[in-house]
Amino acid sequence: MRTALMKAVVGTTAALGLAAGSLIGASAGLAAAQPAVSSAGGVQNVASPASALASNNLGLDTARAKNWQCWLRTLGFSPGAIDGDLGTNSWKAAQRMLNARNLGAGAVDGDPGYNTISALQRYLNWFGYGLQVDGDPGPLTRAAFWDFNATGC
Repeated sequence: MRTALMKAVVGTTAALGLAAGSLIGASAGLAAAQPAVSSAGGVQNVASPASALASNNLGLDTARAKNWQCWLRTLGFSPGAIDGDLGTNSWKAAQRMLNARNLGAGAVDGDPGYNTISALQRYLNWFGYGLQVDGDPGPLTRAAFWDFNATGC
């Protein structure tokens, strides 16, 4: 579903929007946290400090998780090691990227909770996935995230 051209257009648009987004979205990190969503898909509990230490690949295998990490790095948000393990550093990079685009990821805490998943759903919708933005990393969100990360950088 995602093409190299689409990546290039969004990447260029993202770079141009960073300056404006950092000024406009400066208060995005101050939004109140939403409660964690519990589902078979498994959002980690944002109330648990230990949960941010765990890895949560949202259904991606190592190769696709590396593609996501590479994508984040390409956009200028360092996820740390490109190791295929979406841990705290990878999710902090994703949250910074999503917040820079005013998508409402909330606190940059490395925990893919309700706000982060909602922001990820909005981001994936930019690429035509048509997800319901509900903060639930259920099967449709996981399938879109899997498809989005089918190709590397």
